Amino acid sequence: MARHLVTSALPYINGIKHLGNMVGSMLPADVYARYLRQRGHDVLYICATDEHGTPAELAAAEAGLPVAEFCAGAHETQKKIYAGFGLSFDHFGRSSSTQNAETTQHFARRLHEHGFIEERAIRQVYSPVDGRFLPDRYVEGTCPHCGYDRARGDQCENCTRVLDPTDLIDPRSAISGSTDLEVRETKHLFLLQSKLQAEVEAWIDQNSKDWPLLSTSIARKWLAEGLHDRAITRDLEWGVPVPADTWPELAADGKVFYVWFDAPIEYIGSTQEWADAAPVGEARDWKSWWYEADDVRYTQFMAKDNVPFHTVMFPATQLGVREPWTMVDYVKGFSWLTYYGGKFSTSQKRGVFTDAALEILPADYWRWYLIANAPESDDSSFTWEHFAGTVNKDLADTLGNFVNRVLTFSAKRFGETVPAGGEPGEAEEKLGAEVSRLLAEYEGHLEALQYRKAANSLRALWSAGNAYLVEKEPWKQVKVDPEAAAVSLRTAMNLIRLYAVVSEPFVPQTASTLRGVFTLDDTATWVSPEAATSLDAVPAGTAFTVPPVLFAKISDDDLDAYRERFGGGEV
Repeated sequence: MARHLVTSALPYINGIKHLGNMVGSMLPADVYARYLRQRGHDVLYICATDEHGTPAELAAAEAGLPVAEFCAGAHETQKKIYAGFGLSFDHFGRSSSTQNAETTQHFARRLHEHGFIEERAIRQVYSPVDGRFLPDRYVEGTCPHCGYDRARGDQCENCTRVLDPTDLIDPRSAISGSTDLEVRETKHLFLLQSKLQAEVEAWIDQNSKDWPLLSTSIARKWLAEGLHDRAITRDLEWGVPVPADTWPELAADGKVFYVWFDAPIEYIGSTQEWADAAPVGEARDWKSWWYEADDVRYTQFMAKDNVPFHTVMFPATQLGVREPWTMVDYVKGFSWLTYYGGKFSTSQKRGVFTDAALEILPADYWRWYLIANAPESDDSSFTWEHFAGTVNKDLADTLGNFVNRVLTFSAKRFGETVPAGGEPGEAEEKLGAEVSRLLAEYEGHLEALQYRKAANSLRALWSAGNAYLVEKEPWKQVKVDPEAAAVSLRTAMNLIRLYAVVSEPFVPQTASTLRGVFTLDDTATWVSPEAATSLDAVPAGTAFTVPPVLFAKISDDDLDAYRERFGGGEV
């Protein structure tokens, strides 16, 4: 048994996330965490809402609420949605927690002690109309690198380049829209990343050999361009305050830490929250996961726009504190899921957002489609046509139809207990060998975090059951050799039990339903490829029930309704 720390990128607090956000971080992390738990490992899956920075303040202002009240409500909304998707967080925290504030301030003090933070006077955008300095996302304009005209003052979401507000062409206030902006002098704290470049490069060289190309290429691109000293404080009302014992003047000015300084530290803060939330009588040691934790393997999941911060900026921070904090072992980066080739857009009502997804179909429909088509190396495009085709073929026809055919027919001809029949023969031996091979392949892909390949192997496992039925034709066998038909059905029922166990990482709700089919004291968390060859875990005489239809097919009328509600192919 190994200890695995799993984190997924923190979803911003400013609104419901779309399907691209789900498949780019939280869902693949959940699949991996579930798989590791099933294999008997000690797993801690941590996430949280990212609640600081301009997105939170702007969203709260738009909602007409104090930012603390807005964030508290939005956190609960997101938490409920993620529970609906079956995400098995050990803790889903908040970056506005006391734990995160204390740890962030600790990191800042240590960086300062070791000469990696300094106070600098800078010239910053000021809006007379708004009566305030405008940090990062409070300024919008045209990206000087790619010409995107809705770039934000911290990062261009089109080309992913990191920006400062003063870099933007034709800047405007995101609050009032005013273009009457000035540049005034103010003081901020800077993280001296330039002094840490060599250490970060050495760390990347040593630790990224097995990372996917997407993650390493982004990290090395940043390093090749050179690490620049970056301001890590902002003029905002909401955030982790600069500690007065170290920087009294800045604290008096109300400076808070930049969201991208404190957000990654929240992985630690959320783990502290998890420990502090332990039930009475249960001790949880957060530090054993994060400090001098040589036995922990740490895996992060995120979309490509978050990769630079987690592979370069946060490692620089961790290296600079000169303390033995757990650093990531594997970064699984994802490209983007698009909607008919264009971007999901809340304002333009284009695309499927997670709350609406659960309104129209159960979570397993979405989990399967998203992971089976995960944008692992290139962007992938969501279309309703592709979604319906995948659901109907894989879930309804291949898995659902197999389960329904086997159980319904067996109940009709042999009653509601697993039939006995004779001994398995050559066909069953052949099936066992194929199932064992596919299961070993499936395990290998999950271990390597190759989601599309893992889905292909799981789909092949489901298909093997259908191929076996086609070969044996128990509906014909029963007329001439009832014992042979009983063997076929008993073998097929053992496949259902196998599917219930090994399909859980992808479709946990369905797996739970299938587990409940048999009246069996089944405590197995996984089935090894070796054990799968026998297909005898469900003995004759075991009572079973026929569940409702597992997956309803998506009809042409459904498609028309979805396209009308969410938009079709118009970009």
